Amino acid sequence: MKVSLIIPAYNESEGVAQTAASLRSVLEYLRGKYEIEVVFVNDGSKDNTEALLKTEFADLPEVRVVSHAVNRGLGAAIRTGFEHVTGDIIVTTDFDGTYPLNTIPQLLGRMTIDKTDIVTASPYHPQGHVEGVPRYRLMFSAGASLLYRLLVSWRIYTWTALFRAYKRDVIEHITFESDDFLAGTELLVKAMRAGYTVSEFPTTLYVRTFGQSSIKIAKVTMLHLKFQSRLLVATLLGKDLNARPPQSSELAKGRS
Repeated sequence: MKVSLIIPAYNESEGVAQTAASLRSVLEYLRGKYEIEVVFVNDGSKDNTEALLKTEFADLPEVRVVSHAVNRGLGAAIRTGFEHVTGDIIVTTDFDGTYPLNTIPQLLGRMTIDKTDIVTASPYHPQGHVEGVPRYRLMFSAGASLLYRLLVSWRIYTWTALFRAYKRDVIEHITFESDDFLAGTELLVKAMRAGYTVSEFPTTLYVRTFGQSSIKIAKVTMLHLKFQSRLLVATLLGKDLNARPPQSSELAKGRS
């Protein structure tokens, strides 16, 4: 079985050495069980993240760096990663150590044990934990997850984590429009509504150990609220979540 890791990166130069050391240790373990490939998606970094990554992994042919010319957002980076991997299972995770890379084997093990299509990290699960994360971040994530539980499935506690494992069939059949931090949630919601199974991996979410997050809480909150509104309307009307209202030009055409 082939496992692909996708790790988006944006202005992460000060953490490259730390992430590289952690990843090498994990890859050494995973090679004994899987065929492995790793794709870093350098999302238009303005620092020397790309050069440092290429230097750090020059000796590992299974590690590649794919770059955007300009910053396009986390969702776009994930989409690019999906386009460049060939694994039977695809893992997406954060660059900054908020979910330790050494828990990837446990995430993959949960997929096998639970025989599920998606496994998502779940710090908000009753058996999960959070350490050092600012209260305002917790309020946002927990609040957003609560609304998704009400709208989609009460049994899933965490909806906003990037750290996940997907069977290839999921990424081949479920699309998402978001180019930003909403992307992972959109993908999870649409996959569940399409009938794919999801299991949670109770784990610990840590505060960033280096660099600064590019997430802007107010903006991301609005994105989630708009998506939740679409989700509610689609649910009430029994419509496809992908359905969009006709544009003004289409309305004009219909009246002619």
